[in-house]
Amino acid sequence: MKITKNKFILGFAIVVVILAIVRAIFPGVNGEPGTVENELLTINSEELIANSQQPIFNGKKHRIRGVRNYKESFPDSQAVQIVTAEEWGVTPVRNREDAEARKKELVYVGANPYYHIDPLYSSIPYLVPRAAILLQDIGQAFYDSLYVKGVPMNQIIVTSVLRTEEDVERLRRRNGNATERSCHLFGTTFDICYNRYHPVEQEVRNDTLKWVLCEVLRDMREQDRCYIKYEVKQGCFHMTVR
Repeated sequence: MKITKNKFILGFAIVVVILAIVRAIFPGVNGEPGTVENELLTINSEELIANSQQPIFNGKKHRIRGVRNYKESFPDSQAVQIVTAEEWGVTPVRNREDAEARKKELVYVGANPYYHIDPLYSSIPYLVPRAAILLQDIGQAFYDSLYVKGVPMNQIIVTSVLRTEEDVERLRRRNGNATERSCHLFGTTFDICYNRYHPVEQEVRNDTLKWVLCEVLRDMREQDRCYIKYEVKQGCFHMTVR
């Protein structure tokens, strides 16, 4: 078949149009930066980073069960906790100045994305490394539990940490029932309140957060990571690392 000039021009124009359409639909064929392939790779990387910060679950919200009885689930008394506090803790810190000189033994826990520290008047934000890890793990596990249960994000609130001997002396002058040999002296012990939380997304007003926290703490205790006492008057969980 003889190819005329007009037929050649028409065929060439059709090929150019097809190539233009292909390039418009699949810009990645030109291998240049900013192609669809590179953009998808960037999006997937961002999604992977986001997903790595949240537990993966099947989209169905997990049930909130709580614990059957607070006192029965968290019964560990001062007599039980003081033994492990003395085992894993530091020599009691005399005062604030002494604490500053003990930085090799203690970890600063005053700022962490997984929990909120209340203003501290009778303690200072230091723990032994073992207890600092426990506190962070509790805060992170609480976040994860809220996420899979579909509950708005809130932080646990830490109300008491390391007490110096001077702190204990002042407390005993105000409260004759305060123990002289407090577990808080050893940097192994901290209190988490169960009736207040620090909202990250929105406040949750019922006992939902307390039930979720109880599940987390029960698991930590059953893993032999800590002793826990449910304190009614102080409104907190008093716990010592194991």
